[in-house]
Amino acid sequence: MTKGKDPRSLSRRGFLATTGSLIATAPAVGRGVAPTAGETPPAQPPIPPAPKPSRQIPIGVFDPVYNHLSLEEMLEKISALGIEAVEIGTGGYPGAKHCPVAELLADPAKARAWKKKFEDRKILVATLSCHGNPVHPDPKIAARDDESLRNTVLLAERLEVPVIVGFSGCPGGSPADKMPNWATYRWPPEFDQVLKYQWDEKVIPYWKQAVKFAREHGIRKIALEMHPNFVVYNPKTLMKLRDAVGEEIGANCDLSHLFWQGCDPIEVIHYLGKQGAIYHAHMKDTVIVKDVAARFGVLNFPEDPAKAAEGSVFFRAVGYGHGAQLWKDVVKAYTDIDFQGIMSIENEDPILPGEVGVERALYVLKNVRAELLAQSS
Repeated sequence: MTKGKDPRSLSRRGFLATTGSLIATAPAVGRGVAPTAGETPPAQPPIPPAPKPSRQIPIGVFDPVYNHLSLEEMLEKISALGIEAVEIGTGGYPGAKHCPVAELLADPAKARAWKKKFEDRKILVATLSCHGNPVHPDPKIAARDDESLRNTVLLAERLEVPVIVGFSGCPGGSPADKMPNWATYRWPPEFDQVLKYQWDEKVIPYWKQAVKFAREHGIRKIALEMHPNFVVYNPKTLMKLRDAVGEEIGANCDLSHLFWQGCDPIEVIHYLGKQGAIYHAHMKDTVIVKDVAARFGVLNFPEDPAKAAEGSVFFRAVGYGHGAQLWKDVVKAYTDIDFQGIMSIENEDPILPGEVGVERALYVLKNVRAELLAQSS
């Protein structure tokens, strides 16, 4: 049976003819024709500003990888490689091989001379790093790492270095504990008690006073690395601490610790960047060994760190865990949020150790950055 044509239907040709007639007979106000008498001219849309040129984010290196070299030897090495910035260890786990902290604090002239060595080679001293555990349940360790943080603040003030990098730390699970207790899951109920004790009685009070000290000395950016075994280990815990103690707390966005947690690196950068909460970026990759992880999960780490490749997860140089396209997307994401820090290569690759891993990572980062800058010009 043939259906009758619905009188309400309109062919595409008829629709275009009808709307074309309407457009043709519509008043011409706003289209370059003078309005009739008494008619108010419509406001002209504002001219959008010219797009801001992409910032060339400096590529730097975290200096412990060169602990076998003197300061002068390291400077010659990284200058020859074309590295543009440095992250310098000032205590804690990284040590202070290339930075005599007490000496530079005692003598302003020596501090200026130290920094000039970098400036003469056009290398930016971008951050000072004192990764430690200032809330350790052992009072001696906590005091040592707190002193390291405070001295780093004072040195950053003297050297006019805007960013300090470190860890949030991890307390014990109760006042009686002698060792840190990393809790992440709130059940059974005693673990809920652990987390409440750690955050309310140790972590938040400590960082409130540490932030106050930093602020008094002109340091407004403390970049905490989101790292397992510390209370700040992902973007949510970072923002929890930032919300509690102040915007001086931000991220050292080391994606290597977030890949294996299942985070999407671009989502992380955009999420934290939207809140102005990324102050530094470690550039380090991660491999998840699929067949091992399928059997044992991602929390399967080898007992012997020298056999890292036997675990489900291990670190790689940039571009050797995920391809160059992913790292191009990462660099673009940092550009999108107008990241003002540096991309600091930290090499802990067991297959490409030491200087070799730095050079491979540098090659990848320089190439993807150059591609992005060419596309935006």
